Order: sequence, then C-alpha cells, then structure tokens
Amino acid sequence: MSVEQPLWQALTAYRVLTLLYALSLYVYAFGDYHHPLGAGAYMAVLTVWTALTFRMVSSAERCTRRFLVGDLSIAVTGILLTPLVDTHDRIADGTPTLPSIWTAGAVLGFAIKGGWRWAAWASTVVCAANIVERGGFAQDVVHMLMLVWVASVAIGYVVEVARASERTLARALRIEAATRERERLARDIHDSVLQVLAMVQRRGAAIGGEAAELGRMAGEQEIALRTLVSSGLVTPPRGAADVDARTDIPDTPAATATPATTAAPPGPLVPADPEETGGGPCDLRALLAPHAGSRVTLSEPGAPVVLPAGAAGELAAAVGAALDNVRIHAGDDAHAWILVEDEPDAVMVTVRDDGPGIPEGRLADAEAEGRLGVALSIRGRLRDLGGSAEWISAPGQGTEVELMVPRAAPGPRLPRP
Repeated sequence: MSVEQPLWQALTAYRVLTLLYALSLYVYAFGDYHHPLGAGAYMAVLTVWTALTFRMVSSAERCTRRFLVGDLSIAVTGILLTPLVDTHDRIADGTPTLPSIWTAGAVLGFAIKGGWRWAAWASTVVCAANIVERGGFAQDVVHMLMLVWVASVAIGYVVEVARASERTLARALRIEAATRERERLARDIHDSVLQVLAMVQRRGAAIGGEAAELGRMAGEQEIALRTLVSSGLVTPPRGAADVDARTDIPDTPAATATPATTAAPPGPLVPADPEETGGGPCDLRALLAPHAGSRVTLSEPGAPVVLPAGAAGELAAAVGAALDNVRIHAGDDAHAWILVEDEPDAVMVTVRDDGPGIPEGRLADAEAEGRLGVALSIRGRLRDLGGSAEWISAPGQGTEVELMVPRAAPGPRLPRP
C-alpha cells in the first residue's frame, strides 16, 4: 500500500464528518437565516455532491484534477453564497459560511494529490473567497485563512517528502534484490566453474607439455571470471588478479586434495535447490554423512535433524565449503570434526580442524582482494537463510567455524530462475 493511501482514507472520513457538522449548523440556525430555503438548497447540493463523489477521494487514481476543481468550485460557491442567504449581523459576528470547515477538505485534496504547490493555489482561492464574503480583512478572518493556508501547504510538502521516500525505498529494494541474485549466481560459479578451472590449471602445470599451456589458459580464465564475479560485490585493489590462488583462504578448490584425505567430491555435495530434494522437510544428517571419512569425524544427534529442503541443502553446501578450506589450508594430515547440534530454535553445525589456523585479518584481506569463498559460499548462504557464520581461530591452534540456521529458516529470499 502506498504511504499516502492512509491520507486519502482520512480525507474521505473528513468530508463526511464535516458535512454532518455543516448540516448541524444549518439546522441549528435555520430560523436566523435571511433566506433559509436558499441556504437549504445549497446544503442539499453539498450533501448530494459529497455522497456522489465519496469514492473519488479514496485513492490518488480516482481523485482527478477535474474532480478537484469541481470540489473547490462547490466550496467557493457556498462561501460566496453566504452573504445572499444570511444576515449581515450574523456575518459580522463571525458566523461560519455555509460549507463551514468542509471547505478545508477541498483544499486538502489538492495538497495530497499535487503537493504543496497545488495546496498553495487552492488555499489562496479559498482565502480570496472568504475575504470577499466578509467584505474586508477582519482580524479573525486573517487568522483563520493563514491557518488554512499554512496547514495545507505543510501537508502538501509532507506528501511530497513521503512520495520521494517511497521511491527511494523501492529503488533500494530493487538494488538489494539484484545484489542478492548476483551473490547467489556468484556462489554457484564459485562452487563449480572456478573450482574446475583451478583444478585444470594445477593438473596442467603438473603434467607439463601441451597440458601446461591448457592449464595456463585455464588460470587466465579463472582470474577473469573471479574479477567479473567480484565486480559490484567488493572493490578489488590494483594487482589483486596477480595474487596466487594458493594463498587464498576461502577459495582454492577441494579437487586438488589427494583422494586419500577427501571423504567427498569437491564442491557442494547436495544441491541447494529445494526441488531436487522434493521440496519438503529433509534430514540434515543424510546430507552431511558423505563428508565423514578417515580424516573427517562426524558427530550428530541420534534423532533426525529436520530442516526445510532448501535450508538443509544450503547449510550442507556451507559445511562442504568449510571442509574445502580445511583440506587445502590445513594440510593433508589435518583432521576435521563436524558437530551437529539440534536446538529448539536453531540448528548449529561446528566445523573444527587441527591445522595451523588463520592469521588475523586474513579473511578480510581475501574478500577485499576479490576472493569471495567465505563471503559467498559460507556467509552469503547462511545470511540468506537468516543465519550466521562465525570464525574462531588463532595461529597454531586450528580453526573453528560455527554455522547457525534458525529453526524456522525462510530459505533463499530470491527464487531460482
């Protein structure tokens, strides 16, 4: 709903209430009018007009400029008709005009529809009509008219600010949606294409000959693709493309590890797409079981750890990315432990290793250099699930990654194309 819609609803109620007030004033002073039937005829027209145009002020689409001009004309006509049907003494004593405060509704319609400029124009017309009706600038008339003019202009300005804020918010939401979709695609690329290119580069260099040339070309493509993926997500410094992939904490693929130390193939073991797992609840233990091996110990509850399929797949993929980092950066002899904790309001998965640890500030430096393994494959996945990822590490004391997903995880915010 538009931010200005409540104003239209309030204006609709205001017109009805002020009409009842004007009719009450007319009935109360019926015998004091110089021409009561003439005043009654105008009140009948005002009543019919308000009833017929009730829906016209319910929204900005229905409230047209033609209607606003007609509404203001009805109000001004009532003001100018007052000296013809009322007595001079009553007018001099400050008796309200025939439409009374109903007139303000016509001015407010201009303010909400067109902003403060329209409001200033409409209130000026009403002020001029009141001055003609009173026959001069009486003090009470000036005070009342200034109040109407200032109030209508202020409301019109507030409406313009609200519209600008609404446009800014809508633009920010579009940018956020586009950014999240870009991050999702970057995660997919990181977990597949980049790892394959890095594997081809290393294997080609190891084999030599024509394979070495192929590996060199794969390495160039990997750098180009990393730069493309990171553009718009981070701002890589100059020379970041020349950083050796072997020094990257989050990104070097698991495909380069020796088969004896890997309990699962490289990359995410379970697709994060809910359709591929049936879309219903899923036991997280079944998705993490393939990681267990001679150098990976999996500790899990005895009962199923049930999560929505999308949330379980994303969490398992984040665990796989964390294990990839262990295999590459902790060494072939490193041991890893996976601990699954099923809490009432969240599922916690802890990945710990006995490697050399991560130097302080290395993760932030890797992200600044365009290495987005941690930022996208782990943190990005869990952020989209409403969860979090925390690293606890010290040089020489191993690394511990705590992954948390809320029990009522909403899943990825953007649908897959």
